[in-house]
Amino acid sequence: MLDTFNYPAEIQRDEDGRFVVTFPDFGWGATDGTTREEALAEAKDLLRELISTTIREDAHLPAPSPATKRRPVVVPPVQVALKAALYTAYRSAGISQRQLARDLNVAESAVRRMLNPDHPTKAATIDNALRRLGKRVTVTVTDAA
Repeated sequence: MLDTFNYPAEIQRDEDGRFVVTFPDFGWGATDGTTREEALAEAKDLLRELISTTIREDAHLPAPSPATKRRPVVVPPVQVALKAALYTAYRSAGISQRQLARDLNVAESAVRRMLNPDHPTKAATIDNALRRLGKRVTVTVTDAA
């Protein structure tokens, strides 16, 4: 199971001088900005969409490749990272949504909402579900780049 959802971004300048950002681990999607900083801010939104779309399509989330000086790490919004962690833990467990609902003593519709990247779910609810799946959430705070 993945333990991080921070992905390295590739930044290149296009023929118009704009900074174009892609995430090679996903193989699709791009965003840009007039400055490197603007492009990286847009990259956070792109990463949110890449992760969310992968979950909605019930596809495999790729493991992040190593970051380098030329490939800075982009961190998704916390809610998206928590949903991605739950999604990967649920898929790794190989159980049905119905079984997870029984294990959590909630309705199956509640599990569907927890796994839906577009539905807001309290962090404590996701944490509880992850614990039931044998995982735990830890938080690391670092200096801003």
